[in-house]
Amino acid sequence: MQPVLSISRRIRSTPFTERVTAAGVTAYTVYNHMLLPTIFRSLEEDYHHLKNNVQIWDVSCERQIELQGPDSQNLIQLITPRNLSKMKDDQCYYIPVVDDTGGMLNDPVAIKHSQNKWWISIADSDLIYWIKGIAVAKNMNVTITEPDINPLAVQGPKADELMRRVFGEEVVTLKFFRHKKFLFNGKHHIISRSGYSKQGGYEIYTDGFKNGEAIWDRLFNEGQELDVRAGCPNLIERIEGGLLSYGNDITQKNSPYEAGLGKFCSPGLAIDFIGAQALKKQSLEGPQRQIRALFIEGNSIPNCTKPWKVIHGNIKVGQVTSAAWSPDLSKIVAISMIDRKYWEIGNKLEVICPTGRRPAEITEFPFVK
Repeated sequence: MQPVLSISRRIRSTPFTERVTAAGVTAYTVYNHMLLPTIFRSLEEDYHHLKNNVQIWDVSCERQIELQGPDSQNLIQLITPRNLSKMKDDQCYYIPVVDDTGGMLNDPVAIKHSQNKWWISIADSDLIYWIKGIAVAKNMNVTITEPDINPLAVQGPKADELMRRVFGEEVVTLKFFRHKKFLFNGKHHIISRSGYSKQGGYEIYTDGFKNGEAIWDRLFNEGQELDVRAGCPNLIERIEGGLLSYGNDITQKNSPYEAGLGKFCSPGLAIDFIGAQALKKQSLEGPQRQIRALFIEGNSIPNCTKPWKVIHGNIKVGQVTSAAWSPDLSKIVAISMIDRKYWEIGNKLEVICPTGRRPAEITEFPFVK
């Protein structure tokens, strides 16, 4: 029998929790101290529906850290190796956040409103304390808060049509990782073309806890003939698309170069960020291990609740961090961290999982083009 998650007041509900429950959620995880749905009908049925229709996701757990004040841009640049100097006021950037050793603390999306106002849409970690500590230590003129913003994602190939029905023709002109304010029930909400899937879609940053249910209900009312359903980030689809999960595939023990995020680092430029010296050394030498895609043989796979060893002969050469059976590929797809000597595409390795040894092969990201 599987353990049950005990939900208490220490785990915060969201503006959509009652709607999610009514929609038949069957599994949750805890993410940033909030409930995050993980399964509705089944992992595979949710996966097929996401790839063919449109889903509404409660991703309120993507908490926003708001920086406001004259030192906002200086502060956000201090926490990331990505150069933000040319970022426009309607852009979103995926940014690695690193500590003084170059280890990753988070991989959020930065949302720029103006030079003096930013949101940092975080993955699962208490990043606000790191940012507050830096601001206090450097006596920076910036206010750091967690505003009452609760993201709602609209994902899937029919997302454009649903969003057009609710927010008008202009919303579908948004370019990838751009954002704009749209009016709903007399209040403006930021909408970006983004989301934690490869199926296309949007994220609605619902402004105010009490406004969430009205937006949810309107989306469902307008989406009935599109077969709209409640959904959530899907394990199979995210692995197929090569989307990394902070805390699973990458942790503080990994640098952006190990995570395959070197293109988001600018250690050679004249930007001041914490961890610059550590990352500059790795950019010159190259990482000794790196994220790689794996095909694993077999027809089914247990849950990867802890890393599985990847071996060559009897030598450990890495670990699998996420794995799932892909119905569309009829293969097991996995995300792994592999030592440099063994990470070339086509290399044959073995994985030791709870059901024993399985042959594996290094392949390319994303699994599904």
